Amino acid sequence: MSVEINLEAVRFDEKGLVPCIVQDVRSREVLTLAYMNGESLVKTVETRETWFWSRSRGELWHKGATSGNTQKVIEMRYDCDQDAVLVLVEPNGPACHKGEDTCFHEVMLKDSAVAGGSGLGILSTLERLIEERQQQMPEGSYTTYLFEEGVDKILKKVGEEAAEVIIAAKNRDKEELTWEAADLMFHLMVLLREQDVRLDEVLAVLEERHTKSK
Repeated sequence: MSVEINLEAVRFDEKGLVPCIVQDVRSREVLTLAYMNGESLVKTVETRETWFWSRSRGELWHKGATSGNTQKVIEMRYDCDQDAVLVLVEPNGPACHKGEDTCFHEVMLKDSAVAGGSGLGILSTLERLIEERQQQMPEGSYTTYLFEEGVDKILKKVGEEAAEVIIAAKNRDKEELTWEAADLMFHLMVLLREQDVRLDEVLAVLEERHTKSK
């Protein structure tokens, strides 16, 4: 597929490179920072998978070509100065060569007063784990057990956990409510996976409703 790109819209540096930030389209977690030249930018648009320029090796590289951890491109942007590119992706596995979801897994500074971000990161991670359990069905896994038992069992658990949430709320027990809400969310995500509904589809409905309510 041939795609026309206005490369003049992107300001490359004196070496013909532009920094590229790769972000998970669902969790909005920053996965990596790499560099693109004109050719890798074009290949990224044409193939809808990320391509970069390796400054150390002096060559193009296709993310996931060896590991299989490709990144499906959903959207691309450049910043107000046009000298940086943002790529929103659906990652097919870890972004980091060390096996971590993100290259930014080492903590330099963290304010203990701030509760770990938006929480969407763990939802995205949990969704991928549930999907892996459904595909691989590892023995001894509770998620495997739920999928083996089928939709009736999953629905029963969703109902039970919803009832537990109601009881905890009626009892004004914050700790119990927190635990039961987490259980309900997990079983609801298993149900969504069983029904082939992605979390981002649910979030898109919420976003659409929010936009209309403004």
